[in-house]
Amino acid sequence: MPYIVQEHRAIYGETLAKLLDNLLLQGNLASGDVNYIITRIADYVFTHSGANYSAGKDVLGTLEAVKLEFYRRRMAPYEDKKAKQNGEVFA
Repeated sequence: MPYIVQEHRAIYGETLAKLLDNLLLQGNLASGDVNYIITRIADYVFTHSGANYSAGKDVLGTLEAVKLEFYRRRMAPYEDKKAKQNGEVFA
């Protein structure tokens, strides 16, 4: 769940803004660069959470939740818009 309290968002906000600005300024919004960053974060959390099955399960669960939330909030509305523009597939 990405809906953390505002105080926690403030802790990460400046650092994330710099990271995202660097990606944009260098033209590195390509999948490989984003994949690298996410992989490094996942590995850090796994390693510093004990590097065991439970830690791995938690990291994988988080990545799956991120995927599902991104789809729900960003991709599904986009797909709905395109279906209205271009017609339903399952008509």
